[in-house]
Parts: sequence; C-alpha cells; structure tokens
Amino acid sequence: MQAPSAIAFDVGPSRDCAACPRLVEYRDANRAAFPDWSNAPVPSFGKASARLLIVGLAPGLRGANRTGRPFTGDYAGDLLYQTLLRYGFASGVYDRRPDDGLELVDCAIVNAVRCAPPQNKPTPQEIRTCRAYLTQSIGALPRLRAVLALGRVAHETVLRAFGARSAELPFAHGARHALKPAGVMLFDSYHCSRYNTNTGVLTDTMFQSVFAAIRAELDCS
Repeated sequence: MQAPSAIAFDVGPSRDCAACPRLVEYRDANRAAFPDWSNAPVPSFGKASARLLIVGLAPGLRGANRTGRPFTGDYAGDLLYQTLLRYGFASGVYDRRPDDGLELVDCAIVNAVRCAPPQNKPTPQEIRTCRAYLTQSIGALPRLRAVLALGRVAHETVLRAFGARSAELPFAHGARHALKPAGVMLFDSYHCSRYNTNTGVLTDTMFQSVFAAIRAELDCS
C-alpha cells in the first residue's frame, strides 16, 4: 500500500456529472464555444497527506474551468500560489498551466462547487448538492489539521460539512475557529479575487497574515 504522501488527493464528481441542470447547461455551452478548454468539474489538487485544506468558491470560467486545476489561469491563482510558495505550502514555479510542475506541500485545494457557474455565482442548491464531495474530500485527509475558507460561502459550507453551526462561528477575515470534536482549526480569509484586491477589500499583507497564522498553527501541532 502506498503511503498517504504518495497518493493523489482527488475526490469529486465525474466529468459529465448531471446533478445540477443549470451548471450542466452552462458547461455544455462552454464546451461548444471553447472546445479546447477543460469545461468539466475541476478535481481537487494535492496529496492525501495534506494537513491544510484550502476551500474556494467555484472554478473561474477562464481560470480553473479552462485549465482543469484549481485556481490556475487567473488572478486569484496568481495571488494564492505565490503566497503558498512564500509560506512553504508549494514548491516549484507557478506558470498558470496545469503542467507547470508546481507541487503542493502539506496542502490540498478544492472548491465548494466543482463546476463553473454563470457569473461566478452558484445557487444555494448547487452549493448543497456539491457539499457531498467536500465532505468526502475532508474524510480523505487523515492528517487534516487546518482548513482555510476563502470567502463567506466557503466558510459556511465547510461548517455544514463538519456539522457545525454558522451562527456560533461567524465569518470574518482573519478569524479562526476550533471545529470540535474534529480537532481541526478553521481559518477565514476574504477571497483572493481580483475584485477584492482591486477594491482594497483584501491586500497582500492581509492575505499573508492569514497564511502566517496557519503556518504557525501547523508548526506547533
């Protein structure tokens, strides 16, 4: 049997998952318009040995939906991967391509919704439907100690996946919440989208401070 460090972390729907009709219609339209793109549910990225799980919202149309790797090909990925490299959660070089050789270190990445939604806005029903894959992903990480939720939607669906109540653990940038009895710490950050950075909602310093806290948490555990 392979050690967890050697096992690719990939828990998610099939390429032609039909669970969400609106997303299927959008996916089919994009396959017709952009036949060279991935245009499929984006698989998770990382190894089963990861202690940190990063949860985003959904694939960007011209980012992960195009490339087939989470946060790859758009500005959000530029900021996320440069920060992961800075704090030792990735190695190699990020070049906006799934074959750039970048590897995650003690880290895995998934999206709350695996298919690209129209206008980057999944519906509550689509989030609920895809939560089963998030729950399975969490269960596939036996060494999990920390989860980073990028944005309020990711925060709330992570809480539900752990059976926690959002009213007791509110979202706030830089917040941290102990998920009991799982023994996992949930960290919150505003999403690293271009909109948030352009408007000053999220700065590089704010984003790095969250990863510094995660790094300290894992180094002490």
